[in-house]
Amino acid sequence: MVRGDWLDLMLKIADPVLRNLAEGKLHEVFPVEKSSREPYACLEAFGRTIAGLAPWLELENLQGKEGAKQQEYRALALLCIDKATDPSSPDLMNFSEGYGQSLVDAAYLANALLRAPNALLSALSSRVKRNLADCLISTRKFIPCSTNWLFFSAIVEAALFKMGEAWQVYPVERAIDSFEKWYKGDGMYGDGQYFHMDYYNSYAIHPMYVDVLQTFAPVSPRCSDLLPAVLRRARRYAAIQERLISPEGTYPATGRSLCYRFGAFQALGQAALYHNLPAEISPAQVRCALSAVIERTVKGGMFDEKGFLKTGLIGSQPALGEGYICVGSLYMCEAVFLPLGLSPNDPFWASPDEDWTNKKIWAGENVPCDEAVDV
Repeated sequence: MVRGDWLDLMLKIADPVLRNLAEGKLHEVFPVEKSSREPYACLEAFGRTIAGLAPWLELENLQGKEGAKQQEYRALALLCIDKATDPSSPDLMNFSEGYGQSLVDAAYLANALLRAPNALLSALSSRVKRNLADCLISTRKFIPCSTNWLFFSAIVEAALFKMGEAWQVYPVERAIDSFEKWYKGDGMYGDGQYFHMDYYNSYAIHPMYVDVLQTFAPVSPRCSDLLPAVLRRARRYAAIQERLISPEGTYPATGRSLCYRFGAFQALGQAALYHNLPAEISPAQVRCALSAVIERTVKGGMFDEKGFLKTGLIGSQPALGEGYICVGSLYMCEAVFLPLGLSPNDPFWASPDEDWTNKKIWAGENVPCDEAVDV
């Protein structure tokens, strides 16, 4: 797969969500498999979609057809934020009713603002910015449990800080204090006190921890001091993720939320985006490894007849969907596309194809041994 293939797929996944929302009819047409999830499904889909697109929307100096397409989607994204937060909109989304699921997906929307401060945040009108801030503030009623959810409150506060709003210190400090206690070594955090063999280190923990610290580092000595170690841990986890990808582009189907598909590799994609890959792993081999995962997954079938995602890892596998999974949840898969925020001239895109670690090993190449880290 080349850059254009990545871009086409990212937008194909996003289009049914963004275009229906821009027209104010997402709630009308969005497929709801579980009635208990209906109040949250549209914010899940929008928050996760825009979080994946944000680095590409933010990229400067794109030319030609891709540049024109980017301008189109920047305008579309801004319209969608308006529709999602305007009290008079038929697609006003649920930020504060029910239990804390609204906090989760408000957090992914907040993360998008941090990833695209110019293309999204600075481009909002004062009216939309006020509505958006009010929606994010309304999530403060939810007290996150002692898991990866702590970062959802912290990232909302980070976005409010970026918006010039009064922000609360406690949710940020609680997340930092907890995950410093829960760090298990070798790039792995517990999801709470205990370690879980799933992909939540990638779905939420590493990406949001890095983004929270980067946001507050200019005003918080503690965040500034912690950031190098947290980046080293993220770099090690990226190395582990790259080694999870088989020569065929498959990866271990273990743990919760497998229906997020290749969103499981958000942490690896973010490490590439931030030029935080380990020295022994080239950007090109990450591109090729992730391309193999994407191709393998798409071949199984992902879309229903209206273009929305189907529950499953490969095709339709509803039994893989936990009780908290709905169609909106599945848009976490957009997180794999973070490297589209790199210039087409960046080595990630411009370097020749290169085999990834497991493809090299299983082809008989003499690859250096893997080493754990203790930070």
